[in-house]
Amino acid sequence: MRRLASLLLAGLLLLAGCAATPLASDSLRLDATPRVAVISAFQPELTLLLSRLEQPRKFNVNGVDFTTGTLQGKPVVLFLSGISMTNAAMTTQLALDRFAVSHVVVSGIAGGVNPALHIGDVTVAQRWGQYLEVLVAREKAPGVYQPPVWMKDATLPNFGIFFPRPVEVRSAGREGTERKFWFESDPALFALAQRVAALPLESCDAQRNCLSKPPRVVLGGNGVSGQAFVDNAGFREYAFRTFEANVLDMETAAMAQVAYANAVPFIAFRSLSDLAGGGEGENEMGTFFKIAADNSAKVLLAFLAAWK
Repeated sequence: MRRLASLLLAGLLLLAGCAATPLASDSLRLDATPRVAVISAFQPELTLLLSRLEQPRKFNVNGVDFTTGTLQGKPVVLFLSGISMTNAAMTTQLALDRFAVSHVVVSGIAGGVNPALHIGDVTVAQRWGQYLEVLVAREKAPGVYQPPVWMKDATLPNFGIFFPRPVEVRSAGREGTERKFWFESDPALFALAQRVAALPLESCDAQRNCLSKPPRVVLGGNGVSGQAFVDNAGFREYAFRTFEANVLDMETAAMAQVAYANAVPFIAFRSLSDLAGGGEGENEMGTFFKIAADNSAKVLLAFLAAWK
């Protein structure tokens, strides 16, 4: 009986010790240097940036390669998010947990939505939304779709059965939850991006694939992200009309939400590799993704160089 009491007491003391000991948030950190997280979705988008990285050091966490070093004199950690919203959210949060990330900066390609823009242009959107966070509505009559009457936030124009909605967000420094559609680029970073707006961009790649119009840096407007690769002219027109979007992709808004939730400044550079179904022939990404990826990386390098 005395032995049982001793075991129970030991167990209670152990539990009390666990409860009284807070989790050390820095215990998982692989590197203590404050760094800019530079994120691309897939390898060709990151190739040029990795080639310019100085003093590289590689880490691998959960199968994701993170490479620290300096880029344009700034401490950075470079990594691939992987394609898709889920991958983007997971890897961005993983980076924030394992490194002392001061800012989140994205570089990569996207589909062009705004008909005034052209392949190769590099966009710097002021805000990003998750346009495929949707309600799938009931068909009340042939071709007529209606959300439930209690669904008060499905107010944006629909595309058939799909009604866009805000996402529910928890974030640092805010109690409870809020519902948000747009996640803003950091104003100071956006102002800095204006200093590289006149940067000349490449029109041809090594295989002599050349753009029909000289590319340019386009500041402002909206970007949208979702779980679909879009190659449909009708849906492209809907995205432009409904969200006033310049570009769409499959990752950036997820990264923007993670940055917002962690109170970390965010900005994204996305270069048009295709017209999301708006071109006259086959989707253009296979031809122009290298020019687009390198143009985006070139703007990001100039952005970092201008960052004092």
